[in-house]
Amino acid sequence: MADKVVFIAFAIEDERQRDFLIGQSLNTKTPFQFVDMSVKEPYDSGWKDRTRTRIRRSDGVIALVSKNSLRSTGQDWEIICAKEERKKVLGIWAYRDDRTELSGVNTRVWTWDTIKDFIDGL
Repeated sequence: MADKVVFIAFAIEDERQRDFLIGQSLNTKTPFQFVDMSVKEPYDSGWKDRTRTRIRRSDGVIALVSKNSLRSTGQDWEIICAKEERKKVLGIWAYRDDRTELSGVNTRVWTWDTIKDFIDGL
């Protein structure tokens, strides 16, 4: 199986959870890689173009979902872009005690099997 590329959409406040997800993948022999377009500064005019290119090159998108997602315009745009590019999107809850729902995003509990099954289905 060829390597797959999975884009991670997340609120910058959940950056540590993103790091955990990437770290989890590094601890296994995984046939995929994660990419993201996190920024701490306001988006410049080219950010959306560069992000769309990365999403377009990805096989799918994992969105880390939390209460921070409700205020994250960048994450919201990334999810909208993924849907426009017809990429499969999986939401995983970033925290055990936070079950925030995002409209139009199928969100599941964060387990390695959930992530593996999603990636295997891409």
